[in-house]
Amino acid sequence: MKKLLILSVFMGLIQSVSAQSIKELKYADGTQELNGLVTSNAGKNLPGVLILPAWMGIDDEAKTAALQLEKEGYIAFVADIYGKGNIPTDFGSAGKIATQFKTDYKLYQKRISLALEQLKAAGAQSSKIAVIGYCFGGSGALETARAGFDVAGVVCIHGGLSKAADRPNGPIKTKILVENPAEDKGVKRKDFDSLVKEMNDAKADWQIITYANCGHTFTNPASKEYNEVMAKRAWNHTLLFLAELLK
Repeated sequence: MKKLLILSVFMGLIQSVSAQSIKELKYADGTQELNGLVTSNAGKNLPGVLILPAWMGIDDEAKTAALQLEKEGYIAFVADIYGKGNIPTDFGSAGKIATQFKTDYKLYQKRISLALEQLKAAGAQSSKIAVIGYCFGGSGALETARAGFDVAGVVCIHGGLSKAADRPNGPIKTKILVENPAEDKGVKRKDFDSLVKEMNDAKADWQIITYANCGHTFTNPASKEYNEVMAKRAWNHTLLFLAELLK
């Protein structure tokens, strides 16, 4: 009984420390309240990483990434793209709201811009900022590059690669890493090829890494498609890319 009590207290302390490592940060887009998350090293004048979450909104994968990035010496900020009152409850509602932002890409870019401002206000060095995104957030990482925001690089992790056919290819100045699962049914070959053409037209500094035997959400431990070996490789590739740009 005593051992169980000690274990319970120990686990409580661990959870308490973890809870203190990341905190909510409220901001807004006009009248729309936004609730992001920032790591506990905010204010320390460090390189910064903006995390764009998947289509269900801020989830455990985004939070875990933030805490891991904090350990690597980055201030991490998890963006709230949808805003208070707009959190999806299932895949159907997530698909609907994510599609709205993909269609209204200017609004998506604006929400990303607001999150970048919060990251800088949290102490991130303005010349050393990168963006990573998962799934819907991976699409957002590419939108960051397309918008020409002043960031060193972006990482698209199993994100959607397409954009509307009537959108012309524009200049891209930021460096791009795309981590693409080989068996992602949501990525058509024409979308893959169009992205390569877009980046080549822009003479961008880009790379695509394709991970074998992986479905769409291969990096998320909560997913049935999780591939531990490939997820670790992808994370190491992300850290290598960030270190090259920000350290």
